[in-house]
Amino acid sequence: MTAPARPATSVSRPITGGLATGVWCLSTPNSSYVLAVAADGRLLQRHWGDRLGDVDSARLGEAAAVPPYELPLESQEPLPVDGGLRWGPPSLQIAFPGGVRSLELELVGDAVAAEPGAHRLDLVLADTRFPLQVVLHHRVRDDSDVIERWVTLRHTADSGEPLRIIRADSGNWLIPQLGDYRYSVVSGGYSAEGQLRRGRLPDGEYRLTSRTGITAHHANPWMMIDDGTATEAHGSVWSVALAWSGSWRLTAHRLFQGRAAVSAGFGHDGLSWPLDPGAELTTPPILGLYTGGGFGAASRGWHQHARAHVLPHPGEDRPVLYNSWEAIEFDVDEAVQLDLARRAADLGVELFVIDDGWFSTRTSDRSGLGDWWPNPGRFPGGLATVARRVHRLGMRFGVWVEPEMVNPDSELYRAHPDWVLHFPRRRRDELRRQLVLNFARTDVRAWALDWLDRLVADNDVDHLKWDMNRGFSQAGWPERGDAQDWLWIDHTRGVYQVIDELRARHPALRIESCAGGGGRLDFGMLARTDQVWPSDNTDAYQRQSIQHGLSQLYPAAVMSAWVTDKPYSHDEQRNQYAYHVAMAGVLGIGGDLNTWTDARHEQARRNIVLYKQIRAIVQRGAQYRVGDPPGAGLTAIQYVLGAESVLFVYRPHAEVAPGPDALRLAGLDPDAAYTDPDTGAVAAGRTLMSAGLPIGGRLPAGDWASAVIRLNRTAPRPRAG
Repeated sequence: MTAPARPATSVSRPITGGLATGVWCLSTPNSSYVLAVAADGRLLQRHWGDRLGDVDSARLGEAAAVPPYELPLESQEPLPVDGGLRWGPPSLQIAFPGGVRSLELELVGDAVAAEPGAHRLDLVLADTRFPLQVVLHHRVRDDSDVIERWVTLRHTADSGEPLRIIRADSGNWLIPQLGDYRYSVVSGGYSAEGQLRRGRLPDGEYRLTSRTGITAHHANPWMMIDDGTATEAHGSVWSVALAWSGSWRLTAHRLFQGRAAVSAGFGHDGLSWPLDPGAELTTPPILGLYTGGGFGAASRGWHQHARAHVLPHPGEDRPVLYNSWEAIEFDVDEAVQLDLARRAADLGVELFVIDDGWFSTRTSDRSGLGDWWPNPGRFPGGLATVARRVHRLGMRFGVWVEPEMVNPDSELYRAHPDWVLHFPRRRRDELRRQLVLNFARTDVRAWALDWLDRLVADNDVDHLKWDMNRGFSQAGWPERGDAQDWLWIDHTRGVYQVIDELRARHPALRIESCAGGGGRLDFGMLARTDQVWPSDNTDAYQRQSIQHGLSQLYPAAVMSAWVTDKPYSHDEQRNQYAYHVAMAGVLGIGGDLNTWTDARHEQARRNIVLYKQIRAIVQRGAQYRVGDPPGAGLTAIQYVLGAESVLFVYRPHAEVAPGPDALRLAGLDPDAAYTDPDTGAVAAGRTLMSAGLPIGGRLPAGDWASAVIRLNRTAPRPRAG
């Protein structure tokens, strides 16, 4: 039986210690993270796990005085450097003038500051010979078990030669000594994003990375570690995530001596960045979360943190949308769009989005990207006419854009061929007949912000689907010379800057992140967008595994999920299964409404009505995975919000052997009664979590069976005596 998780409570002393004791303890509601100065002056991580008291953390500081000889010291450091007696993967590498590549840092100061709902610790280190200052930043929040860390590098000289940064991770996290180490990650590819993988952490280094300039389809910048025995509901789990939307690198280092550490940061091997006198570089946040409640508790901790401290508008209901792409692709014009809009409004859709093909000469993928004005032949009244009519139908209006791309066959490219990533005397490889605009350039950002601002303002646009359909190639910036590797960082920061300024100018605007599907999903992008398109794959069965993997870190409220015509529009039961899969995220419709039968229209109406009744629970509730993983038997996902709960049950294939006749639920009040409003059945929360909820009669026969079961807390269960 799984009772509701203990709610996060405010920590009275979230940061204790200081330079005088050489020990710092950062506490969240349920965990502690302890740093201490060793006898040789190095800063070490001494604890990351269950919450400690002041006496416990002080004793850990004493233990740091004599580190064991057998343990390579760098695995314990919060930011292992390249230098001295260190042979593991460094989190920080600097090349100093004269070819010196060994860092020697000493702790020179600390500062603790109160922030709204949080506390921050800055530890200042300085190189003993060269003008480099390294600040290790830490933040703990009153209502979250996530610890945020990041690093600032400063060239402290007023003049002289630059320092060259070879690697600058955001932090290293030491995993406590365990009997074994198992990793959990997601991997995959285009149309198969987010596939959950678990395996024994190998000896040596295990690395995930993206060299594409975006987060990437083939991996996501996070990792969970346990001892190999954790389950959904039980066991200690340590997890690390990087909040960054460009190229990245995550390295897990397992030592023969029985320890493991995880370090992550932006960039990838082969890049370097000159740091000029007086300049500084701040890394993106690296986030760490410990829980003793298994993978499910880890996911709920990340979801809660995202809703409380990452997403711009977590309390809003994400609207049911219709997107025209699956129906007509590039065959876009005003009459077709308005006809689809009328049909979508009749279904109960709340947001109508015109996808690719509305602008310039864009009648295929061969031309037009970069020329962002409505095609006059297709939209004689411009987009404003369509927006007005969509709004009159009671829906919001959205459009697809791809600001970071350009077709060589465009007016923009002919005017500014220097704006794309390129090297002199090298070819410019096209992918999807596109080249990448360099958002590290101020003139490119100014151009993008200008047309996006006018697009939103002039056409009363409520929603943008911001796409990015290819990775970097020939990633050069000739004008920057030896400093052109900065584009790998500054392109992403430039995208952030444009989105942030656009939203500041248009507070009502909402944005969906897309990158050829799920190629740019991370906490950095989620801090400035409202939801993501997890994959171009809309097959409901395959979407289950995609959403399952991504839900390990990201909440349902950010995962847009469509019901489309592929490949099962003729099968009513499989269509219903598709709705139930999509309703476990943010429901959307993407089919060709002109070809739908009356029965399909009515099926959509019923499901949209149901989704609107339960979406607050799905989008803001605590998630519990109470069945088998997708692809294995009976899959079930439960969401709990206050007195309400909703359960999604899926059995894609009828099995010869009988499956379970009840599902043990989670997160309920054991001493309360719960009523199923569809059947009138009443059961105690304790019974539903121990004996389970009978489901035998709730699933239809045959393949692609699914059900949505609602439960409402109706009264406390009477206590005996």
